[in-house]
Amino acid sequence: MNSLLSICDVKDDIENIINLASDFKSGKIKEKPLKNKKLAMIFEKSSTRTRVSFEVGMYELGGSALFLSTNDLQIGRGEPIKDTAKVLSRYVDGIMIRAKKHSDVVELAEQSDIPVINGLTDLEHPCQAFADMLTIKEHKGNFSGKLAFIGDGNNVSNSLLLISAYLGMDFALACPKGYEINEDIFKKGQEIASKTGSEIIVSDDLELALKDANIVYTDVWVSMGDEKESEKRYADFKPYQVNKESMKLAKKDAIFMHCLPAIRGQEVTSDVIDGEQSVIYDQAENRLHAQKAIMYHYLK
Repeated sequence: MNSLLSICDVKDDIENIINLASDFKSGKIKEKPLKNKKLAMIFEKSSTRTRVSFEVGMYELGGSALFLSTNDLQIGRGEPIKDTAKVLSRYVDGIMIRAKKHSDVVELAEQSDIPVINGLTDLEHPCQAFADMLTIKEHKGNFSGKLAFIGDGNNVSNSLLLISAYLGMDFALACPKGYEINEDIFKKGQEIASKTGSEIIVSDDLELALKDANIVYTDVWVSMGDEKESEKRYADFKPYQVNKESMKLAKKDAIFMHCLPAIRGQEVTSDVIDGEQSVIYDQAENRLHAQKAIMYHYLK
């Protein structure tokens, strides 16, 4: 079954999906292509943008979405993933899941007879990456620049590295030692980049990452599930805060991005995230248009 678990699953259609998202946003596509289609949305983690964008997006495409927390499902009481997958396959046309463990989503997709869309796992966040690329296209016109991700080598940076490599855009991650990007993701990104001309850098050097950057991106220092490491993470990431001084290391017309939620005064200062270079609300809005394009691609 064709599912979106990783950016790699849709490598040949990345630009098509971004262009489709742009068409949905501009109103070029007005029909209801998913009329009577049904999407089950499973949430193991809380959400604002993922839930609302998928639910509203499905409605605007003519279908319906069902919100299902693990408290609503027997899977939360130990029902095997296989049984949940097989049963939902008889009721709905697709499953979007925001989960803790990537391996659980892989198993869900393997056992499902319908497409599964990764709404977030501990390994990747492909839906966010598509919204981000739509935003970059709108503000920069193309993908010929450099994206500098400052912070944790997490699910967001994993997907951004891969999608940047496929699009031929340079990607640089600056993080403290010990917080580097997933090794398999890095190797895959390097392999892709060798064919597309993208340059991939992972380093603890903030200046190296920000040099000539067209896009400066950061995320929270403590993601859901990492709360026990909070004190250590705050200390380790403090030198990597995005502020006015670090923004000066990037290109003068660089845009600032953040997948939200953000903690002002920690990973980014208020004068940056609320400043003229910030495009965070365009980025958040584009979750809706990107989700619509993804659902259309997989459920039509």
